[in-house]
Amino acid sequence: MAENLIVDKNKSDEEIYTEILPQIKSLINSNEPIISNLSNFTAALKEAFDKISWIGFYLLKDDDLYLGPFQGKTACTNIKVGSGVCGTSALKRETIIVENVDEFPGHIACDAGSKSEIVVPIINNNKLFGVLDLDSYQYSAFSNIDKKYLEEISGYLSEKLNWDNFILY
Repeated sequence: MAENLIVDKNKSDEEIYTEILPQIKSLINSNEPIISNLSNFTAALKEAFDKISWIGFYLLKDDDLYLGPFQGKTACTNIKVGSGVCGTSALKRETIIVENVDEFPGHIACDAGSKSEIVVPIINNNKLFGVLDLDSYQYSAFSNIDKKYLEEISGYLSEKLNWDNFILY
């Protein structure tokens, strides 16, 4: 079934999140595979915000994060936990906002055009499953407003989807 996202891009970031959050939640179906849900989630957020140049999930297997569903240019397929912004977010289990990626020690440049980034860990029952990564071609594109809403929706994904049976091969 096709879904149409309704979003007014002339609104503020907070207004856009408020507008799309219920729409994104309606896309999430716990009876469907996690990969399908994550794919629609990335597509919806990429469509809603022009500031996003790349959005995707890196999913945990052992001590590595592997590329999952995403929207944007081709990307790095493997990131060590503790390396770069994604790996650091996974290690610390906390959201990281980077206003200028050139100033982040050990930043991994999958897209040389990326200027800023936000990474949110995906945790369910105190177990890390991966991270949500958003990049922008603008400096300081992400703020505490993004952090608030991305953590909320990531929490919703963590609770709604059946991560207990999720295995990354």
